Amino acid sequence: MTMQEPPIELDQALDTLREMIGEADTADTAEASRDITGQATEGIVGILEGFGAGEIAGFLHTFLNFPVFSLGETDVTPMLVLIVGVLILFTWWSSNLLQRWVERAFHSRGVTDQGTTAVVKRLLHYLVMAIGLGIALDTMGVSLGALFAAGAIFAVGIGFAMQNIAQNFVSGLILLVERAIKPGDVVEVEGRVVRVLKMGIRTTVARTRDEEEIIIPNAMLVQTAVKNFTLDDPLFRLRVDVGVAYESDMREVRNALLAATEDLDWRVVERDPIIVLSDFGDSAVEWQISLWTNNAWIAPRQAAELREAIWWSLADHGITIAFPQIDVHFDPPVTEGLSELRPTG
Repeated sequence: MTMQEPPIELDQALDTLREMIGEADTADTAEASRDITGQATEGIVGILEGFGAGEIAGFLHTFLNFPVFSLGETDVTPMLVLIVGVLILFTWWSSNLLQRWVERAFHSRGVTDQGTTAVVKRLLHYLVMAIGLGIALDTMGVSLGALFAAGAIFAVGIGFAMQNIAQNFVSGLILLVERAIKPGDVVEVEGRVVRVLKMGIRTTVARTRDEEEIIIPNAMLVQTAVKNFTLDDPLFRLRVDVGVAYESDMREVRNALLAATEDLDWRVVERDPIIVLSDFGDSAVEWQISLWTNNAWIAPRQAAELREAIWWSLADHGITIAFPQIDVHFDPPVTEGLSELRPTG
């Protein structure tokens, strides 16, 4: 049994589809939209007729070209809706494909910063979707120029009512472009240390050290002072204060404090500990110990480990950790007067 050659009508239908696809790139008017719809319908009908489905092709032709409603000078038909849907799906698929390509390209070039990759992927997604939606609207006969003009007038009308939303939106774009804060960064916002999970156009989602997720408006991150512990590098300086009794040997105190830092496996060994006598307090001689760590997120736990190491090191050296106390001294006349008092009764 030999394969038969496709009928001439089928070849013509396929040629019609090819011409429709070639003209789709330059369609920017209502007339071009109607031509695309008609050519696509004729191509599909021609394919069906080529396989001997004439009645089905006629019904399908009538159905696909039935005008549902009109947008300006363009009749919206089921075929036009189908084309626009395919364009949107193709745009979404293209965006995902480009994002995967960007991720692989960054990985192959040694870019391991997840924040950088996430920001580039998000901006690329917005750009591709904006282009795709613009082509889809133009295909349906919606004038983009008129749409932008109407949007400008509408924005002025509701600008005051949506001031905070617009402010957060613009702030989100600034954060995505400047990359001063990225997903994965450990930052301090209004006295609270959080880790950035994901950044959106309007808000940023972060997690606290208590495993609580909070939603931060982007305007707060742009307009207030934010301490970023991981902006350029992950190094973080950890400080702990301790006070010892005045009768202690201060040379021995320094040796004990230095010994307390040697067995901590989390400290950055490339940077030596900094031990300074910070102040002469009312009840103690105050010392400060500074260490460097590369994980600011668990700094409270590391500070607790350092304090415990200081406690045992000072105890091993026989040094007393001072506590608040007040010594009262009486002059000799007062002491003599008190000694002459006799208990009554």
